[in-house]
Formats: sequence, structure tokens, C-alpha cells
Amino acid sequence: MHQFRLPRLPWNVTASGLTADLPQAPINHDYQPDFSYIMSEPEMNDRPMSPLAKKTVTKMNGLGNEIVVLDLRGTDLSVTAEEVRAIGCGEGLKFDQLMVLFDPRAKDTDAFMKIFNIDGSESATCGNGTRCVAWWLLRGTGRASLVLETAAARLACRREGEMRFAVDMGQPRFAWDEIPLRGPVPDTDRVALELPPPVALPPAAMVSMGNPHAVFFLNDTETHDLAKLGPLLEHHPLFPERANISFARVVTPDHIVLNVWERGTGLTQACGSAACATLVAAVRRGLTARAARVTLPGGDLHIAWRESDNEVEMTGPVAFEYQKVLDPLLFAGLAA
Repeated sequence: MHQFRLPRLPWNVTASGLTADLPQAPINHDYQPDFSYIMSEPEMNDRPMSPLAKKTVTKMNGLGNEIVVLDLRGTDLSVTAEEVRAIGCGEGLKFDQLMVLFDPRAKDTDAFMKIFNIDGSESATCGNGTRCVAWWLLRGTGRASLVLETAAARLACRREGEMRFAVDMGQPRFAWDEIPLRGPVPDTDRVALELPPPVALPPAAMVSMGNPHAVFFLNDTETHDLAKLGPLLEHHPLFPERANISFARVVTPDHIVLNVWERGTGLTQACGSAACATLVAAVRRGLTARAARVTLPGGDLHIAWRESDNEVEMTGPVAFEYQKVLDPLLFAGLAA
């Protein structure tokens, strides 16, 4: 069995979890904070306004996965990582993913979509967010389906109910360099990660759904603290682009219970791509049928891995919360 070794650090085990003996910076008791960077109101008024200021965003959720939709179709605007983080600081605008819509680039698509995590990093896919975007674009049109394009794939979406949508999430990939991993392993279905004691986890199943996933099948997902282990696993050196971490328990051949640490976000109420990756990994190990209900903290998704075209389909609900106008002050500290 292949093992990927962590760099050796002075790990300690305490009642509160894993700690490391790292050098402490000296405390300067004479330090006086410098507030000169804070601009006065006239100075703020004199600065060029961000083109995103006063744009309207839509707050939604998919099974509690917090989504903000920013529709930039019909403009030539773009979004930087700094602006993404600024939007997430707005009152009531903390999100798991920001879905930014642009004019379509390819024929027969309805919009080009970029997906950002709360830390400003970009994600290739977000199933819950894609369902929210499908609702946003289809509302009032009388249409029942559309196609979205991302840098990774074309995503066909269809309405299954007033606030329920299905998304074709694409074909899973299993090659080490497509997930990607740092280097080749004998079998991406079972990869043992070397972890600092006393952490002990079974071999993980590695799957790409356009983004990297590591799925750990456990007899009891509550015996391992994903909130503490998530950062360690996300940043494991095996993952050059970090990874989404799933702790899964197979209840029956058609039911999986799942908790997810989402790359760039942290613990989440739901993660559609992780639910897809987990069902695929379970099928590969002979643990479930090709269709199953996946229960996350926020609720249930129905996932099916079709034999006909190897595509994974995800079906679940969305919820509209409210719309807000972006306050110009959110962007006041950013470079013009």
C-alpha cells in the first residue's frame, strides 16, 4: 500500500488536539498601532469607486451551503480575489461559494460561470451553487433547462420542481495526475496518508469531479473530529491543489451519511461535488448501488452515476434568501 509522508514537525497531542512547538515571536510592549491607513470620509469619496460597488447580489443556499450569486452578464467586468474576500465581509453576505456569471462564451450555453471560495481561491465546480444559478437564470422564463459553462465543463441543469433542480456534474476521473496528486500511486481507490500520531484513518479514495476529493469511509463519522483534522488533510503534501475532505458512512446500499471539509471554505452544511465523489467512490468499492441518497448536515441530495454515459447527476433543493446592494465601503481599502 502506497504511503505519502508528511514533513516531520514537532507534533504534540493535547486535550484540545494537535499542536506544534513552533518558535514564538517576542512581544513588543511598547507597540503603538498605526491607524494612518484609515481614510476619512472625504478621502473615501475622492477615491475611484470599484465597478462592483452598488451591484446587486442574490443570497441563496443549497441545503445550507451558503451561496451568493453575482450576475455580471452584459458587462465587461471581472472579479479579483481581493474583491471576492471583500464581498464575503459584507453584512449578511458570508458565503461558502460566490457564483459569478458572465456572458456565454460557447454556443448553446446560457452563461459562463466562475466559482470562488470565501478565501478568494477559485473552484472548478460547486453543485449546490450551480443549482442556485439554475433557479436564478430560469426564473420567469417558462423554460425547464439550461446549460452553464465553466473552465472545467459544461453543466446541463433542469428543473425538477419549483425549487428543486438536477445538474449533470460531469464524468469522474481517477488518474493521479487528473485528480491531481503530487505523484503516482499504485491505486487511487486506496491511498494511505501518513498522519501524525494519534491520528489514524483508513486509506482514502481519490476522485476528481473537476476538483480534488479524498473520501474516507468510516464506521462512525462522529469518532473523528473533522473540524480539527480538516485543515491538516486539506493541506497534506499529497495534494498540490489542496483537496476537499469527506468522512462518509454507508448506512445501506442506497443511503450514505456524509460530512465534508470543503477546500478554501472549511466545514460546510453541504457540498454537491463531494456527495458525487463519495457515491462514485462507494460504487467503485462495491459498497452501494449506482444511485443513492446522500445525507449531509444540511439535508439530502440524490446522486446517480449513470452507466449509459458515465455522467454523475445530482438532484436537490435550493432556497432564495434575499438580495443586497454591495456597499462601496467594502472595496474602499482595495487598490484602485
